[in-house]
Amino acid sequence: MKKLYGIGTGPGDKELLTLKAVKTIEKSSVIFAPNNKGKNMAIDTVKDFIGDKRVVFIDFPMGQVQTEDYKKAAEIILKEIPEDEIGSFLTIGDPMIYSTFIYIMDELEGKDIDVEIISGIPSFVAAAGESKTPITVKGENFLLCDELDKSLLEKVDSIAILKTLKDKESILNGLEEQDFSYKYIKRATLKEQEIIIDKEEILKDKDYISLIIGRRN
Repeated sequence: MKKLYGIGTGPGDKELLTLKAVKTIEKSSVIFAPNNKGKNMAIDTVKDFIGDKRVVFIDFPMGQVQTEDYKKAAEIILKEIPEDEIGSFLTIGDPMIYSTFIYIMDELEGKDIDVEIISGIPSFVAAAGESKTPITVKGENFLLCDELDKSLLEKVDSIAILKTLKDKESILNGLEEQDFSYKYIKRATLKEQEIIIDKEEILKDKDYISLIIGRRN
């Protein structure tokens, strides 16, 4: 039977790859990754361990991805993995958190392929460490989201907001209204990393690979 691993490559620092991820990549026959104009952050993270293995980039349309796109991706994976061999689908962060792989995995359900997950360090966990910001402590409630519903702020003590490029000012205003302090972490663990706490500086930044961590004062 064919086997597919969904591998989380973490936030971008190759030294944060798990040993299991590296070993699995090294024994894979083919590597899969979403295509971003021929580039992929997950591929960049693991390039030292891919060697001359075949890499298959899977195209997803810009904007709203439809069910048919995930079905097509699943078909490509089934076709490209040789019988009784291993393929690895790479995703930044963790495969089970806001990942394309979740939907591909659903499309592979019931097919003649075994799927296994290898977890990676999520960006918000890495960012919390880099900024020395506790994600949550005993007795607190924590919220992870990629679109902020301000009504939920009343119910939590800490929050991590991903994909903050849009509505950044509204997000910061909402946090301030609920008495949250916050930090903006750009490209956590990478050489371009910045940790910004000044509101005006945060609003000026347009980097896509960024997130905000907030804690109630």
